[in-house]
Amino acid sequence: MAKLTDYRVLTFDCYGTLIDWETGIWDALQPLIMWSGRSDVTRDAALLAFAKHEHRHQRSTPDLRYPELLARVHRSIAESFGMATSEALDEAFGESVPLWPAFPDTADALRILKRHYKLVILSNVHRDGFAASNRKLGVDFDAIYTAEDVGSYKPADANFEYMLAHLESDLGMNRADVLHTAQSLRHDHAPAKRFGLANAWIDRQRLSEGGSWGATEEVETIPEMDFKFFSMDEMAKAVQAEAA
Repeated sequence: MAKLTDYRVLTFDCYGTLIDWETGIWDALQPLIMWSGRSDVTRDAALLAFAKHEHRHQRSTPDLRYPELLARVHRSIAESFGMATSEALDEAFGESVPLWPAFPDTADALRILKRHYKLVILSNVHRDGFAASNRKLGVDFDAIYTAEDVGSYKPADANFEYMLAHLESDLGMNRADVLHTAQSLRHDHAPAKRFGLANAWIDRQRLSEGGSWGATEEVETIPEMDFKFFSMDEMAKAVQAEAA
């Protein structure tokens, strides 16, 4: 069986894995909810609506920058709940990524993992949005690849093709060196397995134990996993134990 320390580079999804996007999304929806007086809209229902509409807009407008896409998602969420919105509210939601918080364990875990691996981001956001989030993550990444660079959104094949090509040209890494580390089954683990990548599931939602899908669209079948952890802290400790 492969060990965690067999790999040379960790390629990360950021939002949902390192950044607590569900809290960020829910917080960014509060102006709309308060303005509409809709105290009946629950966090679970709002995140489910986000998952549905984000996936739809990413498929239909793959080259749209993430702030503009989020603004459209916000309007779609409002319409789905029968809430009135405005251009200003839509745009504010679209620009909310820099406000989304990091998970409490992320920065310390990344600092530990940086001692053992190259660290790379493969994210569905735009470059400026990730740059703001990066200031909360406590490390310098060895490479950052965004949907804005690729012109499409995960789980599209193009994003993983771009990452693998650039890992080779930028860092001299090949497919066997990569451990793709992510929370999202749809955006990350399903395509990672299509590309023959080893993977580590950061199951923050505890889906493997029947947890909620939250802001991520469901998949019919959970892909095969090489490693599974419930937090970044748990993964970092496992790497430390192997390397000791």
